[in-house]
Amino acid sequence: MTRTPLQRTRYAALERRLGHALLGQLRRSWRHASLALLSLLMGYFLSQNLIALLLVQVPGGRPAVVCGLVLAMEVLVRLRTQLLRSEEAPLGWVMVDNFRMGATYAAVLEAFKLGT
Repeated sequence: MTRTPLQRTRYAALERRLGHALLGQLRRSWRHASLALLSLLMGYFLSQNLIALLLVQVPGGRPAVVCGLVLAMEVLVRLRTQLLRSEEAPLGWVMVDNFRMGATYAAVLEAFKLGT
């Protein structure tokens, strides 16, 4: 029984890109994967502690802290898109992106805990 060829749809292209990204992560060294995971966890940990500390100490409270965090994340995204044009990101940018994702997750989780 022969397989019929897949049509070139956007969904098939998305599946192919996701498969290549997943296999690319598996083919990388343990150093790359562990540093990427550590930066994600450090972003979460440092952001969660920084938010808890700044909520009490900053005049203006929660809105000032959240505005500063959103502004910092936006600057990181803009810098990455301006400086990095290739599809494959070096390890430093992967670590910065993972740190940013961990910090964003901590801010969202803190917002859910506070009920805002």
